[in-house]
Amino acid sequence: MFPVIRTPRISVIFLIRICLASLLVWYLFCLWVPVGNGSVVKDISFPPGKSVRTLATELKTKGIIRSSWHFMVVSRLRGQANRLKAGDYRLNSAMTPGYILHKVATGDVDFRRFALPEGYSIYQAAELLEQKGYFPKERFLERCRDTALLTSLGIPASSVEGYLFPATYDLPLNSTEEQLIRMMVSCFKKNVVGQQGGLIRHDLVTLASMIEKEAVSAEEKPLISSVFHNRLRIGMPLQSDPTAVYGVRAFAGKVTKADILRPSPYNTYLNRGLPAGPIGNPGAEALKAALTPATTDYLYFVARQDGTHQFSRTLAEHNRAVTRFLR
Repeated sequence: MFPVIRTPRISVIFLIRICLASLLVWYLFCLWVPVGNGSVVKDISFPPGKSVRTLATELKTKGIIRSSWHFMVVSRLRGQANRLKAGDYRLNSAMTPGYILHKVATGDVDFRRFALPEGYSIYQAAELLEQKGYFPKERFLERCRDTALLTSLGIPASSVEGYLFPATYDLPLNSTEEQLIRMMVSCFKKNVVGQQGGLIRHDLVTLASMIEKEAVSAEEKPLISSVFHNRLRIGMPLQSDPTAVYGVRAFAGKVTKADILRPSPYNTYLNRGLPAGPIGNPGAEALKAALTPATTDYLYFVARQDGTHQFSRTLAEHNRAVTRFLR
């Protein structure tokens, strides 16, 4: 007879432990191991009302995760499947599924940041947006002149010039030109309210835009404002250099004789009073200076070589200042 060989019995508990350990390893692998090194970067838009299945399928299709099924299972195990927040996200293949789930479940959306400098015109803003790759220049300018949009915003002008408040904005990745314009106008309205100090709002913004273009130092804005207010009071032409080149090129501190003689409703050398509208987008300090000018009897100013200005009361004083600082 042959000897009976007895095989050791594997206990059920041991098998359960092996299975649980395997499941734990699989779970941790699905949760914390990324699919790549970050070379794949995608902008993902997760609309309201969509399921985790929609998100998982898009992430898998775009190479951000290994398995949509694993992603859905993990989201349910973590209790996040029904807590995902709509929004725009910039994700890459170096992000772990766990990190992506946390990001979307907490609504940690990604933005494109845009800062509009004080005094920039809609033309300069359009060029800056195009350079950043956000919006085509001509399309942005078209929206700036959209009559239906202007009416809905309550802007009594042919464009939004002057009403795009200089500030830093965080744009949703899939935002439109109109959304950005509405954000900027909303910010403007928080800083200016209706009728102000005897000037209607549009005139206030127009004057502030000139002050913003002329002034380099914040301390001089009320002084420059006083010159314009004094000239308006006596009916003297404002003769502001930046108005002569508006719509032609950005003001860089100097104008030519041809600029001064160029026919334009904005040219305050040829037209008395305020220009046809704002020539840029003023900031809070320029708006404040337009509303509350310094009390002076200045009628002239000329730029010094250091960015400040020499202010004068009479033409004779002004001519001497011009000879000293410019000629």
